[in-house]
Amino acid sequence: MSPAAARKKAGAAQGAIPLLEAVPFACAAYADDGVLVSANRRFNDEFAALPEHRRRDTLLALLRDGALDDEAEPAEVRAPHSGRWYALHWGQAEHDGRPLALLTAIDISERIEALDSHKSQQEKLLFTSRMMSVGEMAATLAHEINQPLAAIVNYLNGSLRLVDQAGGPAQVERALQAARTQAEHAAAVISRVREFVRAREPRRDAQDMHAMAATVLELLRLEAERQQLRIDVALSDALPEVYADRVMVEQVLLNLVKNAIEAMRGTPVAKRELRVEGRVNLDDEVEIRVCDRGTGLSSAEQDQLFSPFFTTKNDGLGIGLAICRSIIEYHKGRLFFEPREGGGSVFGFTLPRYEQGR
Repeated sequence: MSPAAARKKAGAAQGAIPLLEAVPFACAAYADDGVLVSANRRFNDEFAALPEHRRRDTLLALLRDGALDDEAEPAEVRAPHSGRWYALHWGQAEHDGRPLALLTAIDISERIEALDSHKSQQEKLLFTSRMMSVGEMAATLAHEINQPLAAIVNYLNGSLRLVDQAGGPAQVERALQAARTQAEHAAAVISRVREFVRAREPRRDAQDMHAMAATVLELLRLEAERQQLRIDVALSDALPEVYADRVMVEQVLLNLVKNAIEAMRGTPVAKRELRVEGRVNLDDEVEIRVCDRGTGLSSAEQDQLFSPFFTTKNDGLGIGLAICRSIIEYHKGRLFFEPREGGGSVFGFTLPRYEQGR
């Protein structure tokens, strides 16, 4: 039955009370037994499509989602069939010596939307303000850290020359070279942070995901060994180059791998397995997945996962994943999460192939 036919049938089945038509809002009258006696055209237009509208109790149970509210106070509800919001008001009346309960439903959808919009704007403003503060702190830290990092690299270079001249142990030379590599990478990250804060255009070019993954895993190798977990790398040999800023994407991958390592602190040692996968997906994008065997995430945590300042860590700031998503979206990719079969989590991202991104 069409909505128009339903409204016509509803009007014919109930004894009309002409005064209800003078009410500028949806209005209906119910008898003591809860049966609909009469309704104005506005009420029929907005609620006659619901079979529950004929009985007061079933209509209220539907609109209130089963909640038992005090009818003396106005209730704000959302109609499931239309998605519109209403403020419900109850009153008492009498018609032909018969007591009636009058329901008035005022459409407040525009007010609710305005409040939601205002709240969203406030949250964005707060986020922008906090990110500006983070940016200022990052600029200060980058400036202060850059000088000691440069000194560390110089000392390491000097130490390598001395070891080479003295014919020192190969293990010492390898350790110094590894330390220099780490320090140079840290200096590159600091340099990119300073450029990023100054809003310079990131430098995107053809990049090899195998090389980026190797750099990131080497940075976290000692931490992985301390946690006694094994890392499996399953990047396709045929993985094409991506169009990306190397340092920015390395920071995303570093964040995801570090999160995965931390997620498995409570996992039995025998099950601590971290897997980094890479493939070309059905959309012809390069897709990187970081899979862990941690405890996973609840539905509530999944809903807020990429929200700024939401964190499941006791000492977390809640900006890591939000920044990662901004970086990946800047690269015209997407950051995603999914539960891992057998337990754990999968965090991944996509990047355009170099040929597509140029």
